[in-house]
Amino acid sequence: MTTYSAILSNKNLRVPEGWLKIKTVDMHTGGEPLRVILDGFPELKGNAVLEYRRYCKEHYDHLRTALMLEPRGHADMYGCILVPPNDEGADFGILFLHNEGYSTMCGHAIIAVSTLAVHMEWIKIQEGENILRIDAPCGRIVSFVEVSKGKVKRVKFHCVPSFVVGLDRKVKVPGMGIVTYDLAYGGAFYAYVDLEKNDLDVSLKPSSYQDLITKGMDIKQAVMEQDAKIEHPFEEDLGFLYGTIFIGPSQKENIHSKNVCIFAEGEVDRCPTGSGVSGRMAIHWARDQLIQNEPIAIESITGSIFSGSVVAEKEYGPYKAVIPRVEGTAHITGMHTFVIGPEDPMKDGFILR
Repeated sequence: MTTYSAILSNKNLRVPEGWLKIKTVDMHTGGEPLRVILDGFPELKGNAVLEYRRYCKEHYDHLRTALMLEPRGHADMYGCILVPPNDEGADFGILFLHNEGYSTMCGHAIIAVSTLAVHMEWIKIQEGENILRIDAPCGRIVSFVEVSKGKVKRVKFHCVPSFVVGLDRKVKVPGMGIVTYDLAYGGAFYAYVDLEKNDLDVSLKPSSYQDLITKGMDIKQAVMEQDAKIEHPFEEDLGFLYGTIFIGPSQKENIHSKNVCIFAEGEVDRCPTGSGVSGRMAIHWARDQLIQNEPIAIESITGSIFSGSVVAEKEYGPYKAVIPRVEGTAHITGMHTFVIGPEDPMKDGFILR
């Protein structure tokens, strides 16, 4: 038998004993990746999503870096782990992973996992609307999967109560001077920087990718130093600034505006950012720029679109919050079985930016 004949007859890798095997389904929502970890990840201990999150951080953070960073991932990879729900009122729980750690909310992951639930037949599928209740670190998310002729057409979700902490705040940023921003929460806290209110030499085009990262991280750092006590009204674990969202005009018809989110350790969201759109709904509502159930379309750096609207008002601790609805679509890109050999010197991953 020739070597090439052997190649044709044997295409199954026998994984050596002692190697870890982790199976995933990879997806994207508006261009933003999601690696859904389905099998092989060690069991997480706890009784609620926030407890699973802490346990994963304390005991298996090396697997987060192995699966998100190079050589298995990249600097902008995103992932999730499905866990038990907090109680019987939800279908399952979810943890979000990225290059820096564990986020509190991720709208693009909710849209993708809700889509995957239909493809994998995790739920009893019916024509029309299918409802999923998902426990995220920030709280319970309700998603609505529209199915037509057995196929997912779109996903909407109702986010957790979203609110404004402050409008038109000022922060001094080295190299940029005074920057005006809004601080709002949509499952995570963001500093929203409207380019029409600021004299910043940056565009929201892919060609400005590196400049957006630099400016976004500089603004985030300055806001963190100024607003050292960003606090969630109920959960200490949720009280931190996740990223900077630049807002600018869109060149497309019937599109309200663009979002470009720089989050975690300089990741650039390829989609309009579900939690970021949720926070924007709170901002527009606070400025009396929206009416209930009136959707607006928001574009991302890749040109993908999310629709956002406000479905209800809600008192949330000291804040007058809203319940946002965000809509988008997701697609499967592949399936992986990742292996982690104990002797691989780069088994825990690395990052180059």
